[in-house]
Amino acid sequence: MLRQAVILIGGLGTRLGERTKLTPKPMLEIGGRPFLDMLIGELARYDIFEEILLLAGHKAEIVETHYAGASRGRARIVVSRETEPLGTAGALVHASGHLQDRFLLLNGDSLFDFNLLDLVARAQRGHVHMALRDGVLGDRYGRVVLDGDVVRDFIAPGAGATGPVNAGIYVVDKSVLAGITTLPASLEQDVFPGLVKSGALRGTAYRGYFIDIGIPDDFARADRELREKLRRPAVFFDRDGVLNHDSGYTFETHKLEWIEGAREAVKAVNDAGYFAFVITNQSGVARGFYEEHHVVALHRWMADQMAMVGAHIDAFEYCPDHPDGTVAHYCRTSARRKPAPGMIHDLAQRFPIDMTRSMVIGDKNSDMEAAQAAGLAGHLFSGGDLEAFVKQRLVSAGNA
Repeated sequence: MLRQAVILIGGLGTRLGERTKLTPKPMLEIGGRPFLDMLIGELARYDIFEEILLLAGHKAEIVETHYAGASRGRARIVVSRETEPLGTAGALVHASGHLQDRFLLLNGDSLFDFNLLDLVARAQRGHVHMALRDGVLGDRYGRVVLDGDVVRDFIAPGAGATGPVNAGIYVVDKSVLAGITTLPASLEQDVFPGLVKSGALRGTAYRGYFIDIGIPDDFARADRELREKLRRPAVFFDRDGVLNHDSGYTFETHKLEWIEGAREAVKAVNDAGYFAFVITNQSGVARGFYEEHHVVALHRWMADQMAMVGAHIDAFEYCPDHPDGTVAHYCRTSARRKPAPGMIHDLAQRFPIDMTRSMVIGDKNSDMEAAQAAGLAGHLFSGGDLEAFVKQRLVSAGNA
């Protein structure tokens, strides 16, 4: 399982003029917060990364100070500092001691809103797999020639050029860095041509919102629109009886049995650009059948199982309380326990959710009552293929 994300943030950012003389480009504020914070926040949504490695150069001390000892979700943030510009490939060679065998690589001055785990699930060992932007118009960008998912060539920017565009996001096998002996070096200029010749460069085209803050016009556009562009509708999944069969107080991984199409249903939600959340009553904690750390461990395991098919849950919410509980600490009435809408409201405080287009999928009346109390559409799942059920609801909502 890929556990590391690496972000290139060493560039000088000269096209932004005075703005970047004293501040690294990714640390410039967009919508009231550093752009890099937004990028890291998007990575943390996937909840599979245990480390986010920042490859810093220009004004690296600002990055080190800002992220010293920081973490996002389960990912700790580490900074590797280069003392001179080494290029995109050179920065990786310089930080090779920090790199895991396989990692996700991103540019720190751009954001592409698509399902990153789909790319991770497609990537093969020994290769680099690129995320490509489909449907881009105009002559400003170079194009990528694909044969299936194999990259055959790159076409320079110019009139008439067609095809997808390199989005600057890659799944990288560390072994491809072994042949880099001269620094500085560029991935695009010095590494990728050799990978094309050997057939080891792959690509998949995606659609989604993209912004690069590297030039003044796009920087200003990002400042105007990025916060709203990251606002998404959500699907709130009940857990037992929807994602997994309800066998009664499930908390052990070896006893969890997935509903048919459950992981694929979550992926369909991810691919449609929705948030995917789990909201689950876990009164087994209050009744003394298991403890909260068992719930957390099971959810981590479920997240890893979903990642294998390119799916992810943005947040697992659970309520351990019950008024009839036998464990004193949890023996109480809670506004988070369904049919109350507390878990939904708490998520709406933490994430930029478009509640007008969101929905709850559950298997009990209490799930539907929670949806109604939160002002959301509720869909009662009575069994069968969850993927087909969810896709039908997404089509109805206009987001197939």
